[in-house]
Amino acid sequence: MPKKLLAEYRTPPNSYDELLDAGNQPREHWRAMLASLAKESPESMRQRLEAVDSQVRENGVTYNVYADAKGIQRPWDLNVLPLILPHTEWAGIEAAVIQRATLLNQILGDVYGEQRLLQEGLLPSALIHGHAGFLRPAHGMRHPGNVALHFYAVDLARAPNGQWWVVADRTQAPSGAGYALENRAVIARTFPDLLRDLKVQDLSGFFATLRASLAHWGRQCAGNGGVPLRGSESPLIVLLTPGPYNETYYEQAYLARYLGLPLVEGSDLTVRGGIVWLKTLSGLQRVHVIMRRVDDDFCDPLELRTESALGVAGLTEAARLGNVLIANSLGSNLLESGALLGFLPALSKRLLGEDLRMPSVATWWCGEPAALEQVIAKLDQLVIKPSFPQLRQLPVFGQDLTGEARTALIAKMRANPRNYVAQELVRLSQAPVWQTSAPVGLNPRAIGLRVYACATPNGYVVMPGGLTRVATGPDSRVITMQRGGSSKDTWVQARAQVAPHRQSTRTTTSKDLIRDDTHLSSRMAENLFWLGRNTERCDNVARLMRVALSFLFNVSPDERGAEWTIVKGLCAWLQLIETADKDAVAKAQQQANGAGQSQRQSQAPAPIRWSDERIESTLLQAVVSTDLAGLARQQQQLYNTASQLRERLSADNWRALNRMLQRSQASSATPSPAEAMTLLDDAAASLMTLSGFALDGMTRDLGWNFLSIGRRLERLQFQTLVLQRALAMDADGSLDWLLELSDSIVTYRARYRAQSEWLPVLDLLLLDSSNPRSVLFQLDGILSSLGKLAFTYGSCGELLLAPLKDELLGLDPDSDLYCGNAHLIDLLQRIKQAGEQLSEQISVRFFSYTSNATSIKEQP
Repeated sequence: MPKKLLAEYRTPPNSYDELLDAGNQPREHWRAMLASLAKESPESMRQRLEAVDSQVRENGVTYNVYADAKGIQRPWDLNVLPLILPHTEWAGIEAAVIQRATLLNQILGDVYGEQRLLQEGLLPSALIHGHAGFLRPAHGMRHPGNVALHFYAVDLARAPNGQWWVVADRTQAPSGAGYALENRAVIARTFPDLLRDLKVQDLSGFFATLRASLAHWGRQCAGNGGVPLRGSESPLIVLLTPGPYNETYYEQAYLARYLGLPLVEGSDLTVRGGIVWLKTLSGLQRVHVIMRRVDDDFCDPLELRTESALGVAGLTEAARLGNVLIANSLGSNLLESGALLGFLPALSKRLLGEDLRMPSVATWWCGEPAALEQVIAKLDQLVIKPSFPQLRQLPVFGQDLTGEARTALIAKMRANPRNYVAQELVRLSQAPVWQTSAPVGLNPRAIGLRVYACATPNGYVVMPGGLTRVATGPDSRVITMQRGGSSKDTWVQARAQVAPHRQSTRTTTSKDLIRDDTHLSSRMAENLFWLGRNTERCDNVARLMRVALSFLFNVSPDERGAEWTIVKGLCAWLQLIETADKDAVAKAQQQANGAGQSQRQSQAPAPIRWSDERIESTLLQAVVSTDLAGLARQQQQLYNTASQLRERLSADNWRALNRMLQRSQASSATPSPAEAMTLLDDAAASLMTLSGFALDGMTRDLGWNFLSIGRRLERLQFQTLVLQRALAMDADGSLDWLLELSDSIVTYRARYRAQSEWLPVLDLLLLDSSNPRSVLFQLDGILSSLGKLAFTYGSCGELLLAPLKDELLGLDPDSDLYCGNAHLIDLLQRIKQAGEQLSEQISVRFFSYTSNATSIKEQP
């Protein structure tokens, strides 16, 4: 036994320990893990922990704790040690979960159907009809295959005697399966050999089964509504999200990407003629299955919650008609009431003819008078919870209540007994975590296990694993991620070596081949467009700040010529600095307020320009502070835009983005000049990497064209402005800053091997179609992308830029490319204005979230 490893491991009394048996010896299925850990040096273990944390952050795995200042950027907390379950124990859990999912599905079908359970008195009418989650508009709704509960999760806890108990059922929109999948991906890199040696079951087959089952029932829905699938055409399955500020948005985007589903918001869908459609740039595409993460009553503002901005008007009617499959069915929130737990044993006998394989934690619904008095009598041993999730009340531990608080709770329970349930207080089991703070090493923490099941045409299938949730401290009585809980990977051992999951084959003909993004929604196209613009804008800010700081650090004040004035003006245009000291101007104006009107006019203060010292200080802070316009804020804007596209961006893309963001925001303190320049250099390099993903890693489909137009438009706007300002300065000024800002100095020096001059510089930045920073290169790229869009949608605004491109090409280098050329300055201004008009036209035409009924593809 590795005594040193377990020296500080203290098992609490009266609780089950997952690692050690009653004799404080390691359980058999843990011994291989302990032997591996015993061989690890402290330094090696530290590196493993850092690798896990680093991968979580670089992958952008987040969980939004609403009270946390980090908001949507709060990293997911994953402990390096998994929870290990032997195959014999898992077989019992699996059978119990399948039975329970089957039972709950039948209850759901009966409550919204014939309601025999209510008529027979097996369910109290007040418990159903008094439940805010009972949706009357869903009554009578039919379900393909009699399945209303397509995806199910159950929270389990182990009692001190080792028995697993059900704590809660998750039936509305179960969360966490995506996090379980991500946990496995991270931990598999940490202990790849142990995964093999312990014969840990793979998770991918479960998700393939889930998708195939939804597609199966989606094909049945496709036969309704008059627009059937053609040949081997697949039903369109979408994942409906509340949006990026939801606590589990990362998981929703991750699942959408993993399953290959469009991630949609309510505004992306519309109901016409009782059929749900996805609003795409190619027209309205029929939706057959909606895997939802939006709560029941928010799904339809027409028949459910009228103020909801998350749902789709008419969705309930479409489901009633059988034209769309909603997983899980509307109204499934009803089953999440803790008040139902006490009735399940009798319901299992009635519906399944068998006892429950896994009991629920002892639960009393106070709506029954006898139960209420029993609860009050032994309040110290119970946890009081709301009967219905909509009540939004925190659990109350009876043993914590004394005096007036106890009296007040009892009075509330007697006044509204139906609103309360009581559960027996069960001490949770303990599992080992690796703790980095003293004492370093293995320490026990309370854990709970969430297990998932999905419906198939042949019954329910259970994920061979799950999401293990870890309490924040050794004495925690409640496990909740919203209060800072952690997580573990869950390893379920197989009887024999696990074979890798293989996708089932599918016959695909040439007619089924797809070579464009036919499901690109207007919202997604707009986000791609602005991802391109914000990526380029971030690059512009980084390069301009680097040029400005180089002037301040490397050029003495006496030697700063007209070019420094231009650079300051560009910084002001990007709002990196103020053109005047507003505080000083306001103070001077207040001093003049006592004088007469004519005197005030004659003594009106002139703007007081910022000193170079203040500019330097502001720019240094703007490198790392999101409170100022600058690198950190622009990177944050880029991150926010990219967050709307999580399911469209690769893991490598996300890692590059997160690394860049973490480096610049690692410290809120003002960086030193050397640190600031390093951060700006790193940002420029990271943005080149992100651009590389777009140029070399993305399919040239419809979405890519919008991203490319956004990038080219933003670069065109910036480059024309920079050249306009440069052309207006003293002809004798240095042009190295202009080449640096345009990322073209290496090309210039390689070609000319001489000091920069106006003619070759302007030719390189204006007319060189091989230079990706030139104005002509941007015009070519924009017009090329517009031409591809025009092939499908007709003219898309290319007439705004094409004549200006011809005018640019008509310039004579010998007579037109010189400093101060008013015609050239005017041409650049007109190109800049045309770019602004084109951006507006694209927004109005493609991003208006509307679509005409004529765009629905008619049946042949």
